[in-house]
Amino acid sequence: MAQLVEGISRTFNEFLLLPNRTSIECTPAAVDLRAPLVRHVTGETSAIELRTPFTSAIMQAVSSPELAIALAREGGLGFLHHNRPVENQVADVRAVKNFKAGFVVSDTNVRPTDTLGHLWELMERTGHSTAAVTDDGTASGLLLGLVTSRDFHPQRHDAAALVSTRMVPVEKIAHSRDDIALSQANARLWEERLDCLPTVDESGRLRHLVFRSDYTDNKRFPTQLVDDGKRLRVGAGVNTHDYRDRIPALVDAGVDVLAFDSSDGFSDWQAEALTWAKKHYPDVPVGGGNVVDGEAFTFLAGAGAGFIKVGVGGGSICITRDQKGIGRGQASAVLDVAAARDAYRDDTGQYVPICSDGGLVHDYHVALALAMGADFVMMGRYFARFDQAPGAKIPTRDGFVKEYWGEGSSRARNWQRYGQGGRGLLFEEGVDGYVPYAGDLHEGLATTIAKIKATMVSCGAADLAMFKATARLTLVSEQSFQESHATVTVRETAGMD
Repeated sequence: MAQLVEGISRTFNEFLLLPNRTSIECTPAAVDLRAPLVRHVTGETSAIELRTPFTSAIMQAVSSPELAIALAREGGLGFLHHNRPVENQVADVRAVKNFKAGFVVSDTNVRPTDTLGHLWELMERTGHSTAAVTDDGTASGLLLGLVTSRDFHPQRHDAAALVSTRMVPVEKIAHSRDDIALSQANARLWEERLDCLPTVDESGRLRHLVFRSDYTDNKRFPTQLVDDGKRLRVGAGVNTHDYRDRIPALVDAGVDVLAFDSSDGFSDWQAEALTWAKKHYPDVPVGGGNVVDGEAFTFLAGAGAGFIKVGVGGGSICITRDQKGIGRGQASAVLDVAAARDAYRDDTGQYVPICSDGGLVHDYHVALALAMGADFVMMGRYFARFDQAPGAKIPTRDGFVKEYWGEGSSRARNWQRYGQGGRGLLFEEGVDGYVPYAGDLHEGLATTIAKIKATMVSCGAADLAMFKATARLTLVSEQSFQESHATVTVRETAGMD
């Protein structure tokens, strides 16, 4: 007969944190949210350390290059999805790695033989008032000059006139070689009273534009997650089917970390793939998962996983539990796997971080996941709401929404991930829907981080290690759960004297 695992499968909604004593020094400004991303020797620092414990889900509806850039600038990490040709995923990795804070790849480019009318239409479309003039009209062509909205006016100048008649030639433009540091570029902008400083390679081909207006923008992101070359870090998802082709291409593109993406990672296929990746690319950490118990964690850790994702069937877009009857409440899964991680650390001297993936509906759920032992979280619905996510923004009667679909939905066509015994998705394990639009990632994540820091302060913890070690949890009854919510009726005053 089947083995009955002791304990009840519990969710984050069933727990609350008890406040601990808060010292005078423990303030939100003093809270440190750094977290290890990948396996490391106990007592040493992880080779990649998140500045804030957030990663984006390996999903088509979530992890665009734009979102990966925005999240890395906040100290987190985006994982670009793999449900597409290798070359497309590689191009997205390169887009993130080639992004340089303050160094802008020009998207408003013309040739000297283009008309001013074409230039004006291009500026209207991109919303930018500075255009690079190159020999081929591309962002990497030979730089011939610049033209801005101050150099011509659509009502004062003939739309049929050529760009060459109004542009400032490169000989009269301050510019720099592309090895200039951002601090040096910013210094030139201010000292030479420049609005824009182009950078070019040894052949004179355009590489980037540095704008005075971007100086303050870079001050907004003091916790950016960067590699040794000061490039933003980025992750990528892989599967157990084409990893021998996909991984080499992603590594060549400069990916920082990989993650096997599976609804159930407790398999010999994933163990073999992890072993292969560790053998051929020992310097590139590869995460495993997903799992829901300690036995599965130990299995993947033994196969060389750099970190392990926890959670099956708990995502807002996932219906695996409904369709297959497998999974576990996310709180129970995280607590069990965290205990196995600590036992593995004590036995081997290796610390393998765990990621809570799914089941995070409210901001305080993130705090609970971290308190229960997760080193960082991975979220889909949360990030799908923001401008930087790839889903379309759609107006409704009640406000804007963003498209959001699961990797197990028919729309995703991700049949390889789910292995249902045929070529094609025989039944869905995810749905296709919408989430409320939430604006810019920077502003939304800042609010969530503020809540987590406030929670940690109430628990007397100034960093995540202390939070895990000292957090106290209590189970919540149905009545106390109801007590947690405001139940105020708004008084009607319209028409009253």
